Order: sequence, then C-alpha cells, then structure tokens
Amino acid sequence: MPIRKVLRLLGTVSVALSIAASTGAIAQSGKPDVLETFNVGQGVYVRSLHLDAGTNTMWVGTSSGVHEIDLATKAPKATYTRDDGLANEYVFAIGTDTEGYKWFGTNAGGASTYKDGKWKTYFPMHGLADYWIYSFANGKDGSLWIGTWAGANQFFPKTGEFKTYVKELINEWVYGLDVDASGKVWFGTEGGLSMFDGKQWQSWTHKDGLGAPNADNRPASTNTGLGTRSRHDLSTLAAGLQTYNPNYCFAVHVDQDQAIWIGTWGGGVSRFDGKTFTSYSVKDGLAGTIVYAITRDHNNVLWFGTSGGVSRFDGKSFQNVTVADGLLDANVYALSVAPDGTIWAGTRNGVARIGTR
Repeated sequence: MPIRKVLRLLGTVSVALSIAASTGAIAQSGKPDVLETFNVGQGVYVRSLHLDAGTNTMWVGTSSGVHEIDLATKAPKATYTRDDGLANEYVFAIGTDTEGYKWFGTNAGGASTYKDGKWKTYFPMHGLADYWIYSFANGKDGSLWIGTWAGANQFFPKTGEFKTYVKELINEWVYGLDVDASGKVWFGTEGGLSMFDGKQWQSWTHKDGLGAPNADNRPASTNTGLGTRSRHDLSTLAAGLQTYNPNYCFAVHVDQDQAIWIGTWGGGVSRFDGKTFTSYSVKDGLAGTIVYAITRDHNNVLWFGTSGGVSRFDGKSFQNVTVADGLLDANVYALSVAPDGTIWAGTRNGVARIGTR
C-alpha cells in the first residue's frame, strides 16, 4: 500500500511518515505502482503540476490554492492563496517564462505571476484574452503561449506585449498547448486540433481521424465543455455512462519523434504524424476513455492521465495504475515527471507519486 500524507493549505504536513527507501525511479521494464499519496483536502481538485528543476520543487495547483513542494523532503515549502497575491485559488495551469516568472492560470481570475516574493496579475484589460486560463507553453522565440477560453495569447516577457488569436483557431476554447522542435504551436481545443507555424494555420477534427471511434456506443455529450460558463458544466457522464465528444481535446504533447499526441474526450488518445491519426482507446489497453493529461518520462515513455487512472505506454503496450493500486481518484487531471524519474499524478483529493518499488 502507498504511504499517505496530507498537505494542508497552511503549508504543513499533518502526519510525519517516512519515505520509501527506494528512489522509486521508473525502470523501463518495471510495473508502475503508487509509492505514496498526498491529500490536499476532500473534494479539492489537483488540476496542474509543474516541476521547477532549478529549485528541486514541484508546484501543485489545486482548486484551493497552490502548494510549493520540496522534492527532497516531500514537504510543503509554502502555500499560496488569494491572500498572498494569487488572483484566484482555483489554479488550472502553471508555467514558467524565459524571465523566470511563474505563471498561474486561474478559473475566472486571470493569470498571476510570481518571482522573488512579488506578485502581479493580468486581466483582459492588460491584454489577456480571457479570465479563464487553462494552459501554458514556451515558444521557440522566447514567448509564452497561453491557452484561454476565449482564444490563445502569445506573451513576450521582455516587452510585456500580448498578441491574441481567436478566429484563426478551429475553436476559441483552448485547453492543450505544446510547441514542436520547428517552433510550430499546437492547440487542443473544444472543437479540434489547430496548428500555427508562425505564418499559416491548419486545423483537424474527428472527420480527419482525430479520436477513436465510438465502438461501444457511448452517448454523445450534450455538454460543450468542462468549464464554468453558462454553456458548460462539470459532467462527463450521461445516465451514469461516460460520454463521447472526440473533437474535444484536453491535452497536447509533442514526443521525441515530433509526433503530436492529443488527449480527447471519449476518443482516447490520438497520435498525429502530420498526415495520419492513429488512435488508442480502452480496447487497446488505455485506462480510460477520456485523456486529460500527457507527459513523457526520462526514458521517452509516454504517460496519460485518464478518466480511469494513469496509463504508461512504451509504444507497444499499456500498463495502468488505478484506484485499486492506490490512486485517490480515478480521474487524473495532471501529470509531471520528477528529477528522480517518478511520476506525479494529480486527482481529486490529492496527488499520487508513481514509481517502482
């Protein structure tokens, strides 16, 4: 069984428990398992995870604030809320720009930056596209890309300038972001996948092959997204069944071969090589039909946070970690790789650290 800990909003660990003696690093042939869990509060969502390798810390964005975790001790260094300068306690995304500022994308509070103890918040009046911020990615030109629910921003840290793109995207609700080696920016939206190469835009949808077929005839989603506005709600279920909305892209990740991986709502995960989509679903071994998060470990093995747990994919087969293995909840919204090779997975109620014993 995993070791369990509690992270409180005051930044203290309520129970002092020893860490497993093993480093827990993922071996290429080892089966992944939950090594320990960190509770953040009943019903509190962990929506974002961000590694700061320079300070050996993990930032944990929750629906009740942000924790800064010392990876050497696994103890909180600090917890930040609205009282400290955060625009809103519900933190959907965390990133770092080229000037070293941490960016926190919030639910209806805009984006807050933090460096050397100083906070600053950006709203639409400052150039931000929206108050709802869902993702960050660093451009090859030093800019910071920001995914919002009213288009995408390109922010230039040296000048403080914002550029906004809306009509160029296939859909204005931007959830996933990543940048490939050539500088192309990839956007996972509520209506499909878009790409900007600096001059031209392209987009793809389920009609082009995005998302696996609805082989088990799950009900089509009547909801247009996972948000808080009038046309959005928080349910991915209909009559107790997972729904199907394959154009809805939660996550985008560029792998070592520069292929694009897209996590969809109900259509599993798709790999796009620039011409063809190849999709993987539960029938292929994926833990859940909805893929919220994607990351890649030090061995270039892919990890997916799904509606049924965490999936590890080595290009041939899947290995899954579920609630039965110690996850605090089946829905895994965020993933990050620690320097020791372990995988941090954010769910409702807390974080799990995954490795091999």
